[in-house]
Amino acid sequence: MNNKKAKWLAYTVLVGLIPILCRGIAWLVTKSGTIEFLASSDFVALGLVLHISIINEMEHISDEERDWKTIQNGVSIAFIAAYGVLFTFTLLGDKLVDISAMTKCTIALAALSFAISYSVFDRISKIPVYISGDET
Repeated sequence: MNNKKAKWLAYTVLVGLIPILCRGIAWLVTKSGTIEFLASSDFVALGLVLHISIINEMEHISDEERDWKTIQNGVSIAFIAAYGVLFTFTLLGDKLVDISAMTKCTIALAALSFAISYSVFDRISKIPVYISGDET
């Protein structure tokens, strides 16, 4: 694994996983049934972190990749908007929203976001020079 992907994994993915990991620890140390093991809001946070990091990283790509940058930024903005809607649903509670279906939906969307983010950072790691002059 090259340096760019390692940084992405450490700084982006692990930071995005903090809410999920904290909930897991809380679930382990509390009495049964007090805290749900999985919550859709945690996966919304992960997805937001992944897509915001893509948008941030696109700022450092040369203009030779302009079309690809535009597509990636557009996809990330669409996902961020979708996560915003999903987060709003998490605030409505179980009387209006099927929590189980919502959790499954956000897990699937976060997995898709991870795959997209991985593919973006894989391609970025193969680009030799950034606008700022940093080398990969």
